[in-house]
Amino acid sequence: MAQPETQPNPARVTVLAGPTAVGKGTVSTFIRENYPEVWLSVSATTRDPRPGEVDGVHYQFVSPEEFRRMIDAGEMLEYAVVHGQNTYGTPRASVDAAVADGKHVLLEIDLQGARQIRETLPEARFVFLAPPSWDELVARLIGRGTESEEEQARRLETAKKELAAESEFDHTIVNDEVERAAAELVRIMGIDPTH
Repeated sequence: MAQPETQPNPARVTVLAGPTAVGKGTVSTFIRENYPEVWLSVSATTRDPRPGEVDGVHYQFVSPEEFRRMIDAGEMLEYAVVHGQNTYGTPRASVDAAVADGKHVLLEIDLQGARQIRETLPEARFVFLAPPSWDELVARLIGRGTESEEEQARRLETAKKELAAESEFDHTIVNDEVERAAAELVRIMGIDPTH
Protein backbone atom coordinates (compact mmCIF):
# COMPACT_ATOMS: atom_id res chain seq x y z
CA MET A 1 0.00 0.00 0.00
CA ALA A 2 1.42 3.42 -0.95
CA GLN A 3 2.13 5.86 1.82
CA PRO A 4 0.11 9.05 1.66
CA GLU A 5 2.15 11.96 0.43
CA THR A 6 2.94 14.31 3.30
CA GLN A 7 2.71 18.02 2.80
CA PRO A 8 5.58 20.10 4.15
CA ASN A 9 4.76 22.28 7.12
CA PRO A 10 3.36 25.56 5.86
CA ALA A 11 5.73 28.47 6.34
CA ARG A 12 4.94 30.38 9.47
CA VAL A 13 6.33 33.37 11.21
CA THR A 14 8.30 32.66 14.38
CA VAL A 15 8.90 35.49 16.83
CA LEU A 16 12.03 35.34 19.00
CA ALA A 17 12.04 37.72 21.95
CA GLY A 18 13.63 37.95 25.37
CA PRO A 19 15.38 40.36 27.69
CA THR A 20 18.19 42.66 26.67
CA ALA A 21 21.63 40.98 26.44
CA VAL A 22 20.14 37.45 26.46
CA GLY A 23 21.80 36.75 23.11
CA LYS A 24 18.94 37.10 20.62
CA GLY A 25 21.31 38.61 18.07
CA THR A 26 23.95 35.94 18.64
CA VAL A 27 21.43 33.10 18.21
CA SER A 28 19.94 34.80 15.13
CA THR A 29 23.40 35.27 13.58
CA PHE A 30 24.18 31.59 14.17
CA ILE A 31 20.91 30.65 12.46
CA ARG A 32 21.62 33.02 9.54
CA GLU A 33 25.04 31.39 9.05
CA ASN A 34 23.99 27.75 9.53
CA TYR A 35 20.35 27.42 8.47
CA PRO A 36 19.88 29.04 5.05
CA GLU A 37 16.28 27.78 4.92
CA VAL A 38 15.39 30.35 7.60
CA TRP A 39 14.64 33.86 6.38
CA LEU A 40 15.69 36.29 9.10
CA SER A 41 13.94 39.63 9.09
CA VAL A 42 16.21 42.67 9.31
CA SER A 43 14.75 45.18 11.74
CA ALA A 44 14.97 48.91 11.26
CA THR A 45 16.33 51.03 14.11
CA THR A 46 17.17 54.63 14.92
CA ARG A 47 20.14 53.67 17.12
CA ASP A 48 23.73 53.97 15.96
CA PRO A 49 25.51 50.82 14.75
CA ARG A 50 27.64 48.92 17.28
CA PRO A 51 31.16 47.94 16.22
CA GLY A 52 31.01 45.31 13.47
CA GLU A 53 27.32 45.83 12.63
CA VAL A 54 26.55 46.25 8.94
CA ASP A 55 23.61 48.28 7.61
CA GLY A 56 21.11 46.01 5.89
CA VAL A 57 22.59 42.86 7.45
CA HIS A 58 22.25 43.33 11.20
CA TYR A 59 19.77 46.23 11.09
CA GLN A 60 18.52 48.89 8.73
CA PHE A 61 19.93 51.99 10.40
CA VAL A 62 17.62 54.92 9.68
CA SER A 63 17.14 58.43 10.99
CA PRO A 64 14.31 59.17 13.41
CA GLU A 65 12.65 61.17 10.61
CA GLU A 66 12.79 58.24 8.16
CA PHE A 67 11.46 55.86 10.81
CA ARG A 68 8.53 58.20 11.47
CA ARG A 69 7.83 58.35 7.72
CA MET A 70 7.79 54.52 7.58
CA ILE A 71 5.31 54.37 10.49
CA ASP A 72 3.08 57.03 8.96
CA ALA A 73 3.09 55.18 5.61
CA GLY A 74 2.00 51.92 7.29
CA GLU A 75 5.27 50.23 6.33
CA MET A 76 5.99 48.76 9.79
CA LEU A 77 4.59 45.42 10.99
CA GLU A 78 5.49 46.42 14.54
CA TYR A 79 7.61 49.07 16.20
CA ALA A 80 8.51 50.30 19.65
CA VAL A 81 10.69 52.72 21.52
CA VAL A 82 13.13 50.53 23.46
CA HIS A 83 14.83 51.49 26.74
CA GLY A 84 13.22 54.92 26.40
CA GLN A 85 15.62 55.92 23.66
CA ASN A 86 15.74 54.32 20.23
CA THR A 87 12.97 53.04 17.99
CA TYR A 88 13.08 49.53 16.50
CA GLY A 89 10.64 47.93 14.10
CA THR A 90 9.96 45.29 11.47
CA PRO A 91 9.38 46.49 7.90
CA ARG A 92 6.17 44.83 6.65
CA ALA A 93 6.90 44.40 2.91
CA SER A 94 9.90 42.09 3.24
CA VAL A 95 8.13 39.82 5.76
CA ASP A 96 5.02 39.60 3.59
CA ALA A 97 7.16 38.69 0.55
CA ALA A 98 9.06 35.97 2.45
CA VAL A 99 5.82 34.42 3.75
CA ALA A 100 4.33 34.53 0.24
CA ASP A 101 7.45 32.70 -1.02
CA GLY A 102 6.81 29.92 1.52
CA LYS A 103 9.90 30.65 3.60
CA HIS A 104 10.39 29.97 7.32
CA VAL A 105 10.43 33.51 8.73
CA LEU A 106 12.19 34.46 11.96
CA LEU A 107 11.56 37.83 13.61
CA GLU A 108 14.07 38.73 16.33
CA ILE A 109 12.33 41.51 18.24
CA ASP A 110 11.77 42.96 21.68
CA LEU A 111 8.86 42.24 24.02
CA GLN A 112 6.79 45.25 22.91
CA GLY A 113 7.12 44.19 19.29
CA ALA A 114 6.21 40.60 20.13
CA ARG A 115 3.01 41.82 21.78
CA GLN A 116 2.10 43.81 18.67
CA ILE A 117 2.77 40.79 16.45
CA ARG A 118 0.50 38.71 18.74
CA GLU A 119 -2.28 41.14 17.76
CA THR A 120 -1.52 41.30 14.03
CA LEU A 121 -0.30 37.71 13.40
CA PRO A 122 -1.83 35.53 16.13
CA GLU A 123 -0.97 32.39 14.14
CA ALA A 124 2.77 33.05 14.60
CA ARG A 125 4.89 30.99 17.00
CA PHE A 126 6.23 32.94 19.97
CA VAL A 127 9.56 31.84 21.48
CA PHE A 128 11.08 33.39 24.60
CA LEU A 129 14.88 33.28 24.84
CA ALA A 130 15.82 33.15 28.51
CA PRO A 131 19.20 33.51 30.21
CA PRO A 132 20.56 30.63 32.30
CA SER A 133 20.36 32.98 35.33
CA TRP A 134 19.99 36.64 36.27
CA ASP A 135 23.70 36.83 37.15
CA GLU A 136 24.62 35.51 33.70
CA LEU A 137 22.37 38.12 32.06
CA VAL A 138 24.06 40.91 34.04
CA ALA A 139 27.51 39.54 33.14
CA ARG A 140 26.61 39.43 29.42
CA LEU A 141 25.32 43.00 29.40
CA ILE A 142 28.31 44.40 31.25
CA GLY A 143 30.74 42.16 29.37
CA ARG A 144 29.82 43.38 25.91
CA GLY A 145 30.96 46.88 26.91
CA THR A 146 28.79 48.71 24.38
CA GLU A 147 26.69 50.76 26.83
CA SER A 148 27.47 53.33 29.48
CA GLU A 149 26.83 52.47 33.14
CA GLU A 150 23.65 54.55 32.99
CA GLU A 151 22.46 52.68 29.88
CA GLN A 152 23.35 49.33 31.52
CA ALA A 153 21.24 50.22 34.57
CA ARG A 154 18.31 51.25 32.35
CA ARG A 155 18.56 48.01 30.34
CA LEU A 156 18.72 45.84 33.47
CA GLU A 157 15.61 47.53 34.84
CA THR A 158 13.86 46.80 31.54
CA ALA A 159 15.16 43.20 31.62
CA LYS A 160 13.38 42.53 34.93
CA LYS A 161 10.05 43.45 33.30
CA GLU A 162 10.88 41.47 30.16
CA LEU A 163 11.70 38.32 32.17
CA ALA A 164 8.31 38.55 33.87
CA ALA A 165 6.62 38.19 30.45
CA GLU A 166 7.94 34.67 29.76
CA SER A 167 4.51 33.11 30.34
CA GLU A 168 3.10 35.07 27.35
CA PHE A 169 5.12 32.88 24.96
CA ASP A 170 4.42 29.47 23.42
CA HIS A 171 7.94 28.13 24.04
CA THR A 172 10.96 29.01 26.18
CA ILE A 173 14.55 28.28 25.20
CA VAL A 174 17.36 28.81 27.71
CA ASN A 175 20.35 30.34 25.93
CA ASP A 176 23.03 28.43 27.81
CA GLU A 177 24.88 27.49 24.61
CA VAL A 178 24.28 29.23 21.28
CA GLU A 179 24.45 26.21 18.96
CA ARG A 180 22.08 24.18 21.16
CA ALA A 181 19.63 27.09 21.54
CA ALA A 182 19.65 27.68 17.76
CA ALA A 183 19.01 23.99 17.04
CA GLU A 184 16.07 23.99 19.48
CA LEU A 185 14.65 27.11 17.83
CA VAL A 186 14.80 25.73 14.28
CA ARG A 187 13.25 22.46 15.53
CA ILE A 188 10.34 24.51 16.94
CA MET A 189 10.10 26.18 13.51
CA GLY A 190 9.60 22.75 11.93
CA ILE A 191 13.10 22.39 10.47
CA ASP A 192 15.38 19.40 11.07
CA PRO A 193 18.45 20.93 12.77
CA THR A 194 20.66 18.06 11.58
CA HIS A 195 19.93 18.81 7.89
